[in-house]
Amino acid sequence: MKKILLAVAPVSATDTINDPEAIAKDVFECYKNGACMVHLHCRDPHGQLTPELGHLEKTLKLIRSMCDILIEVSTGGVSKLTIEERVQPCFCDLVEATSLNVGSVNLGTSVYVNPIEDVKYCVKTILENKKIPETEIFELGMTYTLKQLAEEFRIPKPLLVALVFGHEGEMPATKGALKHMVDWLYENFPSEDVIWGYTEAHRQDFEMVKYALDFGAQTLRLGFEDSDYISPGVRVDTNAAIIREASEIIRAKGMMTMSSNEARKLLGIPEI
Repeated sequence: MKKILLAVAPVSATDTINDPEAIAKDVFECYKNGACMVHLHCRDPHGQLTPELGHLEKTLKLIRSMCDILIEVSTGGVSKLTIEERVQPCFCDLVEATSLNVGSVNLGTSVYVNPIEDVKYCVKTILENKKIPETEIFELGMTYTLKQLAEEFRIPKPLLVALVFGHEGEMPATKGALKHMVDWLYENFPSEDVIWGYTEAHRQDFEMVKYALDFGAQTLRLGFEDSDYISPGVRVDTNAAIIREASEIIRAKGMMTMSSNEARKLLGIPEI
């Protein structure tokens, strides 16, 4: 039976209160409902991106005290941080994986800036600190850049790839766009060398999530960072409600959610 790596990204970029206890409890409920990985950003108590690890580490310690969920922390996010500041989560022992952004893109009214020299610095730092990179792909050209980087830096395979849709200014969340992205991914990499997943910003329903699973997605990321909708016009107060719905969809398709240690084994991360 096919198993899906279900990740939760629980914190919205618009949140102005970053409460470690509340985040940890929400993540634990998501874990109990099928999430095996959590995706976070390094934020201060007011929700702003920061290179200071103290507040993040408090959150991660609380999460780890509750469960063995695989911990991923971003090296990205639209901000004025330097690349040296953005990679600070690589130096945190509790972090097992990090996001990797390999190109610049318009996201709504903002420009997500990732010049290639910054990208290479990020790759080097991730690998030197023995973290697993998850490359976020917003446009077709980023896949070719990842191919070049994988060859230059000998990034361990299989490569974990998140195909991101739905932001204004990048690929729309449509069946055609997903097909183009996946076809181009497989033109650049043998299927056994990549693990790809689906992420949808501003998601209103689960229709494209279902389609992505049917189309071969091996991972899904959902949560308040991307959308708090459970159905059109209906929002929820906890990430666990979204993860519960996603888990039910996975089961209805004859699939299962991975455990955290199954995800670690898949990605070559030591079990805990």
